Amino acid sequence: MRYLTDRKRATGLGSAKSGVHHFWAMKVSSVALLFLIPLFMLTFGAALGDDYATVTEYYSRPLPAIIALLTFIVGFKHFNDGAQVLIEDYVHGLAGKITLILVTCLSYALMAAGVFAVAKIAL
Repeated sequence: MRYLTDRKRATGLGSAKSGVHHFWAMKVSSVALLFLIPLFMLTFGAALGDDYATVTEYYSRPLPAIIALLTFIVGFKHFNDGAQVLIEDYVHGLAGKITLILVTCLSYALMAAGVFAVAKIAL
């Protein structure tokens, strides 16, 4: 039988020193998305239903292209951070590590695909 104090049992199980940073990153990205999503819906809705040439001409202007790029980047980064919290809380062991890697790869791949698509249309 081991005689350990409460402090000794808690050693190594304390703060990881990254919770506040992660909290503020999620708050900042959610506030940014609060403005970006309506702007994206307005700019995307204006081009919805038009032919390819009109949409290409519309997204070759800087404002719609920048709004779309920022929405993709901030949105998928916010998704990745939120999914990371869920995975860390509910999936443990090797399955948690693999799931975290897969979700992070998926998030950055979708972000890159969105940025590439807008860049290809805009340039």
